[in-house]
Amino acid sequence: MATIALSRPLPGEFDVPGATIRSGPERGFASPAELHDFVRGADAVVTWVSERVDDAFLDAAGPQLKVVANFAVGYDNIDVKACRARGVIVTNTPDAVTEGTADMAWALLLAAARRVGEGDRFVRSGAWAGHGILGPTEFIGRPLAGRTLLIVGAGRIGYATALRSLGWGMRVLYVARSAKPQFEFAPLNATRVELDEGLTRADFVSIHVPLTPETRHLIDARRLALLRPTTVLVSTARGPVIDEAALVEALQRGDLFAAGLDVFEQEPRIHPGLAMLDNVVMTPHCGSANERSRGMMTALCAANVRAVLAGEPPVTEVGSRD
Repeated sequence: MATIALSRPLPGEFDVPGATIRSGPERGFASPAELHDFVRGADAVVTWVSERVDDAFLDAAGPQLKVVANFAVGYDNIDVKACRARGVIVTNTPDAVTEGTADMAWALLLAAARRVGEGDRFVRSGAWAGHGILGPTEFIGRPLAGRTLLIVGAGRIGYATALRSLGWGMRVLYVARSAKPQFEFAPLNATRVELDEGLTRADFVSIHVPLTPETRHLIDARRLALLRPTTVLVSTARGPVIDEAALVEALQRGDLFAAGLDVFEQEPRIHPGLAMLDNVVMTPHCGSANERSRGMMTALCAANVRAVLAGEPPVTEVGSRD
């Protein structure tokens, strides 16, 4: 009988008949050592994005480990080469997170553009009651209709985010290593651009690239300086794609209008400057956290584990890294 270790409880049903399944704590393990003790002897492990899978993890799990199913689309927490060297298959959940994460990108974009966070704090604090009815020049935000949206990273989530712009009649630019027909033909009719050019032209920028050595600090001080003072920057990708310290300085100077962030460089810690800024909307890396997406993620992890334990190819195996 196979043993499956879920590093945390999962929403929905994790359906692997005949297996012994154990779950870790909701908030995760206090240390890598505790996680390593938990996965010892498992044939399959389902991991969360904050849990590092490296040689120490694999040593602790043991030689019987067959598959690590990451409960996320990104897998920068996993040393895929080390897993492959030991014959351990790595899987992720690419399609399951698409719609939920695209929704979150738009939630952040709208909240940042229309200053929803500021308005919410203003009302909750009682300041509105003391201030009185707003004047014509107060809480002015950025319009969306007919503006230009830049999608950085033209994968599934980037495409789903771009599709949502059609309701606002936006022009779409996109950054990708090669042309993407799904972007360039109807209904999007988008234009492929180089990143620097796109940043100078966009009213809204949404980041969707995976974290790799090449994309770490892709949005750095130099590129932030290319933005217009009216631009809104949103990221639901991975925190280190943006240089957080440089972003704080750019926001303080007014180099861009606002930012919406679901991801951060040192999660769960954030740069202290971000919390001091009214023109930042933040959520705690929960882009896929809706009932449908998370249920699909559980089902896909289970399908991958079932396949590997049965000696069959998994549904969504990830590739090795250089």
